[in-house]
Amino acid sequence: MVESFIGTWKLISSENFDDLMKELGVGYVKRKLGNQMKPNIVFAKNSDEITFTTISSIRTIEIKFKLNEEFDEETPDGRNVKTIFTIDGNKLIQTQKDKNGKIVCTMAREIMT
Repeated sequence: MVESFIGTWKLISSENFDDLMKELGVGYVKRKLGNQMKPNIVFAKNSDEITFTTISSIRTIEIKFKLNEEFDEETPDGRNVKTIFTIDGNKLIQTQKDKNGKIVCTMAREIMT
């Protein structure tokens, strides 16, 4: 199912993104920048490794992962988390947990054609 994500996409909407960033402690200026960005998203696959690249006028962020395998990630706002990507139907689910496992952030990406 991950094959349907492979390609270049344009972010159209982010629901509740400002509330999410506020809850995570992201400052006002970074939240405003984050809400204004509509980056290009590129998914590529090499064997069982997926590269997820977010490209905006401010910065480019690249994450490499394997489905269902937890890995260490530094988020764009500087948090260090344990992340896992899974597939649920037609959604790519990214779950991040802080080092204590107390803060869990789940993001679902869905391609709308």
